[in-house]
Amino acid sequence: MGRAPANGKRSTPPPPPSGRCHFWLPNKRRHCANSPLPSSQYCGNHLPESASGAGRRVPCPVDPSHTVLEENLEAHVGKCPLKKQVAALAAQPYYSKGINSGGAEAEACRGITSAEKRAAVYRLTEDEFRGLLCKIRSVHAAAAVVRRESYLITDACDKWMGGQVDRKVPYQEKHVAQQASIVGNMEAFGLLRKGGAEVVGGENVAGSAQAVVEFGAGRGYLTQVLVDCYGIRNVFLVERRSYKLKADRSLRQNEDVTLERLRIDIEDLNLHGIEALRGLKYLAVGKHLCGPATDMTMTCCLPEQYDQTEERVHDKRSLQGLALATCCHHLCQWKHYTNKSFLSGLDITEEEFHAMTWFSSWAVDGDHSSPDSCVEVENTSSEAREQEKPDLENIGTERIIRSIPTGERAALGFMCKDIIDTGRLLCLRHKGLAADLVSYVPSDISPENRLLIAKCTS
Repeated sequence: MGRAPANGKRSTPPPPPSGRCHFWLPNKRRHCANSPLPSSQYCGNHLPESASGAGRRVPCPVDPSHTVLEENLEAHVGKCPLKKQVAALAAQPYYSKGINSGGAEAEACRGITSAEKRAAVYRLTEDEFRGLLCKIRSVHAAAAVVRRESYLITDACDKWMGGQVDRKVPYQEKHVAQQASIVGNMEAFGLLRKGGAEVVGGENVAGSAQAVVEFGAGRGYLTQVLVDCYGIRNVFLVERRSYKLKADRSLRQNEDVTLERLRIDIEDLNLHGIEALRGLKYLAVGKHLCGPATDMTMTCCLPEQYDQTEERVHDKRSLQGLALATCCHHLCQWKHYTNKSFLSGLDITEEEFHAMTWFSSWAVDGDHSSPDSCVEVENTSSEAREQEKPDLENIGTERIIRSIPTGERAALGFMCKDIIDTGRLLCLRHKGLAADLVSYVPSDISPENRLLIAKCTS
C-alpha cells in the first residue's frame, strides 16, 4: 500500500515520460502507461470530459472495471473480451450471482467508495465529528474484544522457515512468517494435527480435515504450506484475479494432491455446487481477505439458512473450521457486514459504520485524509473526483482531522478495526463455533496482523 507524505501535504506528480498519457494514477504513483491520442495529452480512457470531442464514458455492463464511450456501448458489449469468460463462469454449477452478498437488503444497496465516505465525514459539523469520535472510544471500551498476541511457528514449518523449498517459487521471509504463524495457530486451536503428523487416507487426523478451501488465494502459497507441512491432499483455490508465479505448478507436480482453482468472486460462490468438495470435511482459510471479502467468506461457509435445509446442514457438518486473516477494513461495506445486529445494539448507524471504516485505515496510514493516500481501486470519473473535495462550509472538520496527532489517529483507526472484527468474532460464536481473535504476527512484520480463527464444535 502506498503512503502519504508524513507532513500530510500533497506531493506534486513528476513530469510524465515521453509518449505517455499525462493522467496521474495516485494509487500506483505513476502516470498512465497508455499512449496519448494524436490530438491530446491523454489516452482515450482518461480524456477529460471537457475536452473537445470527448464523449461521456460509462462502465462496461459486462465488466464494470473498465469504461467505454456511451455512443460505442452497444457495439462494445457484443465484442467485449470478457464476455465469453463471464458466460462460461455463469454456466458453472458453483456460480450463483450475489449468493454471499448479504441477502435482499444488500441487493438493494450499492457499494460506498472511499471518496464518498470521506465526503460524508467532511459534511459533519465539528460537534457531530467530535461526538462520533467520543462514541467510537466509548463503544470500544465497552464492547471490543481484547486481542491476544499469538505468533506461533511450529516445527512442522521448519522446511519453509528455513527456505528449504523449491527455489523457483517466490520466497519472501515476511510472507512465509505470516503463513507459518497462521497454520501454527490452526494447529494450536485444534484444526490441524500437532507437528504435521502422519496423514491417514488423505485426512489430517486431529481436525479430520480432508480438504482446504483458500479464499482470496492469490498465488496460493498459504495452501502450499498446508500441503507441504500438514499433508492436506484436496485443494480448492478461490480467486477472482489471474496471477503469475502461482503455487499451482508445484502443487500439480505432487501426485497425491488434487487441485482445483476457481476463478470467481467470493460473492458469487456456492460451495455446495463444487462437485469435488461434496462429502469432504474441509478447512476454510484466507491470508489478508480485504474488506468485505472476510464477511462474504463467512457467509459462504456459514450461510444464514444452513440449519433450514438438508443441503445447508450437510455444509455445516463438512466445515471443520476457519482461519481468516482480516485486512483493509476501510473497504468494508454495511451491506456485506455479517453482524449488523451487533452494531445496531451499540447504536451505530450505517453512516457511522462507513465513517468508522474510513477512519480504520489511519491504523496503517497515518494520513488517510490525504487524497494521495492509497485506499482502494481508483475511480477516475469526474463525479468521484468532485466528491473528494470537502465542502468549504465544513472545512472545520478537515482542519480537526489534520490537527489530530498521527499516533492518536492511528489509535482511533485500531479501535475501529477492533470493533469491526469483534462483530465478526461474535457472529461466529453465535453460529455455534468456538472462535478467537488473535494478533498472529508482530506489527513490524505486518500491521495487518489480525486472525479470526474458529472451530466447529458439532
